[in-house]
Amino acid sequence: MNFLDEAKRVIIEEAEALKLLAEQLPQTFEGAVELILNSDGRLVVSGIGKSGHIGKKISATMSSLGQKSFFLHPSEAHHGDLGMLDEKDVLLLISYSGESVELFPVINFAKRLGIKIVSISKNDNSTIARNSDFSLCLPIIKEACPFGAAPTVSSTTTLALGDALSIALLSKRGFTREQFKMIHPGGALGKNLSFVFDIMHKDAPILKTGESMQEAIIIISKFGFGCVGITDHEGKFVGVITDGDLRRSMCEELLSKSVDEVMTRTPVIIDKNVPALELLHMMETRKITSIFVLDENKYPMGIVHIHDLLLKKIV
Repeated sequence: MNFLDEAKRVIIEEAEALKLLAEQLPQTFEGAVELILNSDGRLVVSGIGKSGHIGKKISATMSSLGQKSFFLHPSEAHHGDLGMLDEKDVLLLISYSGESVELFPVINFAKRLGIKIVSISKNDNSTIARNSDFSLCLPIIKEACPFGAAPTVSSTTTLALGDALSIALLSKRGFTREQFKMIHPGGALGKNLSFVFDIMHKDAPILKTGESMQEAIIIISKFGFGCVGITDHEGKFVGVITDGDLRRSMCEELLSKSVDEVMTRTPVIIDKNVPALELLHMMETRKITSIFVLDENKYPMGIVHIHDLLLKKIV
């Protein structure tokens, strides 16, 4: 047996099944999204065996995208965990055959409470599908397993359909990048979702117009950002003096000049809501080491040094 050929066959068969799923996306899909979206409760996912494993991942994805969700194990449900369900919840039941008997008591309990049900299976006439408010029927496929038995292609298409539901809900709900960042604060993902306001120093080197260059040099040295921001008498940002400006303006009369004579009047500035990754790209492209953060009215809010981004491992 050529193992590489066998591996490629499995991947190709799963890819073809996903294409078929996209072409035959159930007409009930939109209704299922609206049902979950308009629910005041949680999305409770349940399934047994491989369907259960896929269900856990779908529930985790839903939670990470702002949809309150948890996984209910059917066997544990029989022994008291049905009490976790509320009449406002929506059930997402997963059973490729549609006949997983472990889910029947869950369905009966849901019917008594009036809990709405969405199901994923291969058969619209199955017990689980017929007891659902919205049945999402998968296309007829062949498992990649040589016996046609082990869940492979079926579990892949089920997972893809769950992801499609998750992203459709995200889009309908208007879930923002800021909200995503709030519930993903840790690890590399959290760092790379940081915004300028998460990183900036609020205590920034600032002088008003009319001040002397001698004072500017003192401020630049004190703060260590290699620059000083200049504001008008209303406090609005009007320019910046950098180490480069000092070198270009170096002369015997430099210390007697005012900051107005030396400052760059059109510096690069940044808004606090810009993603940190975008800021890093800007600073690297333009070869800027420090950048001032302004609010919508052009008042300085802080400053970011490129070392701040590197220390937080924004890459």
